[in-house]
Amino acid sequence: MTKKWRYLPLLIVGVCTLLMLMHGTIQQYADYHVFADTSAYWTIPNALDVLSNLAFAVIGLLGLFASRAYFHQRSSRRHPKDYAYLCFVLSIFATSVGSTFYHLAPDDARLFWDRLPIALACATLIAAVRTECFDQELLAARRDLIALIAFATASVLWWQQSGDLRPYLALQLMAIILIPLWQGIYAAPKRTRWIYAAAIACYVLAKVCEIGDAAILLHTGLLSGHTIKHLLASAAAALIIWHWLHPKFPSVGRSSSWPSAKI
Repeated sequence: MTKKWRYLPLLIVGVCTLLMLMHGTIQQYADYHVFADTSAYWTIPNALDVLSNLAFAVIGLLGLFASRAYFHQRSSRRHPKDYAYLCFVLSIFATSVGSTFYHLAPDDARLFWDRLPIALACATLIAAVRTECFDQELLAARRDLIALIAFATASVLWWQQSGDLRPYLALQLMAIILIPLWQGIYAAPKRTRWIYAAAIACYVLAKVCEIGDAAILLHTGLLSGHTIKHLLASAAAALIIWHWLHPKFPSVGRSSSWPSAKI
């Protein structure tokens, strides 16, 4: 299957790139900063959209503490993917800071600091899965990680300067498409594919809730779509971080000879 389908991801990336170029600039809609729930609690404006970022903070901090033990345990047997996953954990914690900063007083200037860690999370996760599936050596893994981090940063800077969201949206789309595709082509363990499928489903549902922000608040009377988005996206991150730090079965490629972590 690997030989037959290995060029499919490249073809999909090419098609998506061509379609976005043909589509033209994708602008942020005018009332983007108008959220359904503006309730203040304990003098905190937009309180639930702000406080729901605690989920990212908790998951990021727990991931950082657990990764310290993980790296110590594997001091002489680290896989190149581990560095990309660590960057992913850092991006999740940074998301809690950037999103909190933005939701306290939403505007374009603050939105930059919300979008940057999200872009970095997508980029580092792509790098981690690519390294694992392609069984990359450390040098190649670091090269791809740096290149993807640079693209993620450039995509947000491009939006800031031009108003065009295409590179930023393309990065998120590629994470959703390429990760399960690579895992299928390169025969990742079923457990890995199921966990990632659940994480991607949570993230896609989070984006749907973001679109239905006001409608969801109207129906629940308590939680807005954007607040639920934060909770679902943090759940997706938690699944991925937990799976990295607690592998039950051998991973793809070189790591297959390693014992499972006990953290």
